[in-house]
Amino acid sequence: MMIRNDYVCESRRTSLLDPRTEALVIKYLPPPSSLEDTAETLASLADVGRLRIVSALSVCEMCVGDMSALLGVNQTTLSHQLRMLRAAGIVKCKKQGKVAFYSLACQDVPELMLLATRISGGINDGGAE
Repeated sequence: MMIRNDYVCESRRTSLLDPRTEALVIKYLPPPSSLEDTAETLASLADVGRLRIVSALSVCEMCVGDMSALLGVNQTTLSHQLRMLRAAGIVKCKKQGKVAFYSLACQDVPELMLLATRISGGINDGGAE
């Protein structure tokens, strides 16, 4: 990043960034509506219980009964959490007879979770700090 301390222009928004860098920031800054959608998606994942569900579904699709048994969560609570994840577009559901099977709607979710875990310090990737 280029920082200039010898030039300030009244028509520009910044005082220390050079004009090219300022233009790049403005060009690549997502629109507010996109950021709101991203914030809502991340908020839907900001719960340990929902993260456990997503982690389980990253292995294979499952029905509520199997998830309930594996995660140690009652089916009512699990169904509520799955409803929230479906509304956020993170999981999808398909019914076979009376049984509903849940799976991840986007296969990028496990990668997002891994990245978040690295950022939070939960996984050391071997890099120097």
